[in-house]
Amino acid sequence: MSSSIASYASSSSVPPVLAEVVRSGFTEGHHRGSLVVLAADGSVELALGDPAAPVFPRSSNKPMQAAAILRAGLDLSGERLALAAASHSGEAFHLDLVRTMLAEHGLTPDDLQTPPDLPLDPVEAEAYLAAGGVREPLTMNCSGKHAAMLAVCVLNGWDTATYLDPAHPLQRLVGEVVAEAAGEPVASIGTDGCGAPLMAIGLVGLARAFRAFVLAEPGTAERRVADAMRAHPEYVAGTRRPDTWLMRELPGTLSKMGAEAVQAVALPDGRALAFKIDDGSTRALGPVLARALGLLGVDAPVVSRVGRAPLLGGGAEVGEIRAAF
Repeated sequence: MSSSIASYASSSSVPPVLAEVVRSGFTEGHHRGSLVVLAADGSVELALGDPAAPVFPRSSNKPMQAAAILRAGLDLSGERLALAAASHSGEAFHLDLVRTMLAEHGLTPDDLQTPPDLPLDPVEAEAYLAAGGVREPLTMNCSGKHAAMLAVCVLNGWDTATYLDPAHPLQRLVGEVVAEAAGEPVASIGTDGCGAPLMAIGLVGLARAFRAFVLAEPGTAERRVADAMRAHPEYVAGTRRPDTWLMRELPGTLSKMGAEAVQAVALPDGRALAFKIDDGSTRALGPVLARALGLLGVDAPVVSRVGRAPLLGGGAEVGEIRAAF
């Protein structure tokens, strides 16, 4: 990264603008947030806003949850392990594997405690509804993670009815793994959209966790999760999702977005980034992510693809959402 890039934190309680909304040459809105970029040695290269302040990483915590499942004894690998760390699109191959993972441990979709939902991907959701589908726990994007959580409970003789309780042995282990990977204590515990306990850490800690996963020794739970996600990115997200594109087209990259506009990425040499858009608008994710990757020196067609966020007027492109740092 260029040494001319400043590293600073906002002195104001108002987060800095990370992206601006430009329509017909007129700036009509802004998306504020915080961001951190780590150098290969783990030092902070760039800090915008307050990346040390705790946030709920939402689904960006899923690699840590999957590592906890491995540590608890469930021997997952390949597509199954990738799906355990997924926010899947609800494509047929996702749903088929969730069913298989449940059946392998004497479970059914009725055991899932995910809230009924439609497939996350709009294309899949339209096709699903057109075929007469209704909201189901299986089609909720976290069902792969929940299937793995249930399976490890069966393996250990833990109660499956309370697997989402923060006091459950599995969830206590998840908290330990999150804190260890982030290098900081969990600041707060909440409830994620899927119903699972959610551990708050700072964006610096989140970037540090992703860095730890890609640099972990082969065979460790952390490295096994990172390797499975990178080898099978379509199971982590879907065929039309930026996380899949990045991990497929930038070999060795680990990428996972979370709800409320959170994103974490680590490159194979240990460079990493994490950010959150303060208003939770996911439409700003791509432009901010592309800019941050550019600051890390990543120059590839997929970065431009991820960063495109056109605005339409009358069906024609009349502007864009673009990074502002």
